[in-house]
Formats: sequence, C-alpha cells, structure tokens
Amino acid sequence: MADAVATQTIQDGGQTAIFRFTNVSDGTGESAVTKIDVSALTTNPVTKMACDSVSIEKIWFSNIGMGVKIYFDASTDVLVIQLPADWTDELDFSEFSGVPDNAGSGTTGDIQFTTVGHSSGDSYTIVMKVIKHYTNPS
Repeated sequence: MADAVATQTIQDGGQTAIFRFTNVSDGTGESAVTKIDVSALTTNPVTKMACDSVSIEKIWFSNIGMGVKIYFDASTDVLVIQLPADWTDELDFSEFSGVPDNAGSGTTGDIQFTTVGHSSGDSYTIVMKVIKHYTNPS
C-alpha cells in the first residue's frame, strides 16, 4: 500500500496560487514528492508567460504524529522549512514578499515534501499560498 495523499488546487491566478495537501500515512511516508509543479500552473493572463518559480507566502498546517520537510527542488534540494510533528500553526512570510526559491544549480522551481517520523495513522493537512514568478525569456 501507500500513504493516502491528495492535492487540491484552491486558486491558481496570475499572481498567486493556493493549495491544500493531505496525507494519511500507512507507515510508508513520502520522500521528495513534488507537490507544486510550476510548469503545470496557469500562465500569466497578460503576458502569457509560463510560471518558472514560486515564493512561499503563507503556510497553514496541522501535523499529527509526523513532521514534514518542505524543499525547493534542485540538483541538491534546498530545505525551506521543517513543520514539526504534533503541531498546528500559521506561518506568514508576506511581510517580506515570501520565501524565495534559492535552490541554485539545477533548480526546477518545484516544491517537494518529505515526511519525517511517519507511522501508520499519522496525518498532515497543509495549506500553502505561493507567489508566482515569471522570467522574461529575452
């Protein structure tokens, strides 16, 4: 079997996107699972440019029994933050325009999750608001 996971896109607009992620673990856990694939996000409605990275503006989470590490995907993934087990909180990075992707070499712009200390019956619910970025190809 595998963990029962779901991703819901709540909003995917020109400037921001909001997602809800859930996991009920069977003890398997997740390792570097892509949760936000920037290439799948909608294009900018004005310029028609594709999103190539995101900054994390807000995270609302509730973890029961396990923690979650959030990474920016790259040749060597970069840890953004670890959400602790048995904890519920809201993290607001909007005062400084969010946590930018600083993954460096081989960055994809994607966001990945890895569960920590998971066992059967553990769960998480994470809602994440991101700011979308577009690079001018010229």
